[in-house]
Amino acid sequence: MYRHEDYAQVKLDLPFGVTLNDDNRWVQLSRIIPWDEIDQEYCKSFASDDGQIAKSSRLAFGALYIQTAEGFTDEQTRRHIQENPYLQYFCGYESYCLDSPFDASMMTHFRKRISADMIRKINDAVFCRESLEQSDNAEDSTDDEEPEQSPSIATTNRGTLILDATCCPADIHYPTDIGLVNHARELVEQMVDMLYSVAPGSFGVKPRMYRQVARKKYLAYSKKRSHTLRETRLCLRSGLQYLRRDLGYLTALVEQGAPLAALGNELYRDLLVIQEIHRQQWQMFLAKSNRVEDRIVSIDQPHVRPIVRGKAGASVEFGAKVTVGLVGGYAFLEKFDWDNYSESKILKDAVEQYRQRFGVYPKTVLADRAYPSRENKLWCKERDIRLSGPRMGRKSVEEKKSETKQIYQDGCKRVEIEGSFGVCKRRYGLERIMTRLPDTSETTITIGFFTANMERKLRLLFAPLSDWALDYDFDLDCFIIFPRNPDIEVIQ
Repeated sequence: MYRHEDYAQVKLDLPFGVTLNDDNRWVQLSRIIPWDEIDQEYCKSFASDDGQIAKSSRLAFGALYIQTAEGFTDEQTRRHIQENPYLQYFCGYESYCLDSPFDASMMTHFRKRISADMIRKINDAVFCRESLEQSDNAEDSTDDEEPEQSPSIATTNRGTLILDATCCPADIHYPTDIGLVNHARELVEQMVDMLYSVAPGSFGVKPRMYRQVARKKYLAYSKKRSHTLRETRLCLRSGLQYLRRDLGYLTALVEQGAPLAALGNELYRDLLVIQEIHRQQWQMFLAKSNRVEDRIVSIDQPHVRPIVRGKAGASVEFGAKVTVGLVGGYAFLEKFDWDNYSESKILKDAVEQYRQRFGVYPKTVLADRAYPSRENKLWCKERDIRLSGPRMGRKSVEEKKSETKQIYQDGCKRVEIEGSFGVCKRRYGLERIMTRLPDTSETTITIGFFTANMERKLRLLFAPLSDWALDYDFDLDCFIIFPRNPDIEVIQ
């Protein structure tokens, strides 16, 4: 059950005659976030009016925003909202309250109710107009040759779209085939013990699984600094054989009447994942390959896939791959997927989403070498869009020089999205996603980009004050402001 509340006018009553400072960033943020639109989308998460009254949309969204902006855990978020009056004002409280706003476990429910699609709609509603205006005001890239005008396009292209993809790693143990198989074996042994303990007299003698021998083999391999290919394959084969035999014992117990319900929901889910892991690992072992479709690298998070990025620090990352479009300094999430995908196939969808978002096609699309394929170049040329990268066809010496200069200028502008990725990962928690479920992880990633956009908007609001302050020197002892320019009067 959800009850709508009006947040048009929120005033926080504080004890001891204390008032809130209007220049505080949480007060400023509370005035620019569209709480009414958030409340309308939040209401859709509740199917009926039955049950206990749910937490308000402002408290739920505000708690997620505070957690992302400050890098808090769920418990730290709850405690800081309880102790800080500015955070309570931001979350819609009418008076300062000493009681706990919610239990820390409610943060998981907030992430489920506030979906990634909901945050994308709010992000588009808040930043569309401003991002396009800033993109128009930015310095346009210099083209030596005007692009050919297509007669089929009647609208005027506006803005610059910067496209790039990155990986948001999940919080999992670095996966190895032998370590994954050994973990699966230990879980299956635990399942056999649980099923046998339900009715031990009905199944005869408890099967021997040689778990100590298997454990010694695994430790002997893992403690060595380096391994030969033969040692790796021998250890992997023995681990797969132990796992296959334990799964056979488990199947025999179930056929004799052991209830799978005794495992519980979590262990039963792990059993289904382990059976698929055994199939994939055995297939790769026989084929002497390291690739298989939809490869599972974590039992706890089977939706996580290896993403080959080719970076210097980590050539392979394990998490979600996202494609982001940057317009006027604001980030818009174009695609989210746990499976690896070709970035060149995303360009058309990203440009069409740009048109739906702003009503026009972009004037320029800046992307790395993975995007400008021949098909994408022809598609962009038909729509009067300049796509970064070398042009098709033969070129003269002068054209090659101007093209090299243009590519260098595009590369300098495209660095902006790399900096945006770095800020979102280091500052807003996208470097390691701590949530375990796929939908809550998507919410965490989406609200990370939304928080980065909102913090940028807040900085731009205070930019005029910062420019004004550069013209003055301050004497805090006398509370006098001295102008650096003699034509400006003294402020006392």
